[in-house]
Amino acid sequence: MLSASDFRNGATFEWDGDVYQVLEFQHVKPGKGAAFVRATIRSVLSGATKELTFNPTEKFNDAQLETKEMQYLYNDDALYYFMDNETYEQLPLNKDEVSEAIQFLRENDTAVIRFYKGKAFSVQAPNFVELEVTQTEPGVKGNTTTGATKPATVETGFTLNVPLFVNIGDRIKIDTRSGEYLSRV
Repeated sequence: MLSASDFRNGATFEWDGDVYQVLEFQHVKPGKGAAFVRATIRSVLSGATKELTFNPTEKFNDAQLETKEMQYLYNDDALYYFMDNETYEQLPLNKDEVSEAIQFLRENDTAVIRFYKGKAFSVQAPNFVELEVTQTEPGVKGNTTTGATKPATVETGFTLNVPLFVNIGDRIKIDTRSGEYLSRV
């Protein structure tokens, strides 16, 4: 059991038929009246975010979440297939469950999949990936404004802004959390 006064960033709990993760919390003791906990929570199943207040003595059941590293195999337009590296069991996931991470994953790349009661609800790409640029405009000589960028598409189909010196065929490092260019590899 977890009480509202025990909330910490990242804590997960079951409440109101859903599983929530604490994003931010604050213990408030007003000069007049009872203390309370103000928290921003996110549903781990749907991704919806709420800001609520709780009585510090409210109790919640702990949510047991599993995390597994799995290998991305392929997709067949409707489903994306991942393989458990220990049991070689394949897990098909639909586009909604992989939408954020799939734009950074190539076939045979490893991803972290989170489960609640045996059901996958989230796919996370590694924090940094190295991908090849497949399409971009050539940089124009003399266009050397500091910090100038141009759009580029990488091998997974993701489009981002890169510096003018990046060309087709270059391998670049991308931060998957923000989708930003980090460096040329």
